[in-house]
Amino acid sequence: MSNLALIMALPNESKGLFEAQGINVHYSGIGKVNAAFKAFEVIQKTGCKTLLNLGTAGSSHFNAHDLIEVSQFVQRDMDVSPLGFEVGVTPMDQDYPAAIELEAFFEHLPKGICGTGDSFETGSAKVPCHLVDMEGYALAKVCKKLGVRLISVKYITDGANETAHLDWEENLLLGAKKLLDLYRMVK
Repeated sequence: MSNLALIMALPNESKGLFEAQGINVHYSGIGKVNAAFKAFEVIQKTGCKTLLNLGTAGSSHFNAHDLIEVSQFVQRDMDVSPLGFEVGVTPMDQDYPAAIELEAFFEHLPKGICGTGDSFETGSAKVPCHLVDMEGYALAKVCKKLGVRLISVKYITDGANETAHLDWEENLLLGAKKLLDLYRMVK
């Protein structure tokens, strides 16, 4: 696929495997602010028409080691409910809905709704979702605003529970291998 740029949150998620293959990876850093800034920068510098986000996520819905294509991003930590708004809704942001839909790319992968928030989730998210991350919604919003397609696939490292931090670290290398194999299908 031409005009494609690859973005991941952290070098831990690629374990150097992508770089060893000569693949250019843009790393955003952790969280929505870092992700939004880096996505904007990458799109402006590369002129890409598609941003491919590969990374890790937790899930109590999908099994560890599954690859899941994100069909929709929601904000699991946007909570202005004391003012009468639903959790996940950004007040006075009429141009962009609380849920950002993505067009499917990988027909063979299961699809899921990803809840993005600036916390490492170890329990139930405040909004309905199948998996959780810390950058995706921001990437999706920047791409929508700039007219760039976003494809996002997450490797499930953990159950978003009390052992999530241990499982995440333990499963990074296997995740990087599976994500690299998937990337080769795109190119």
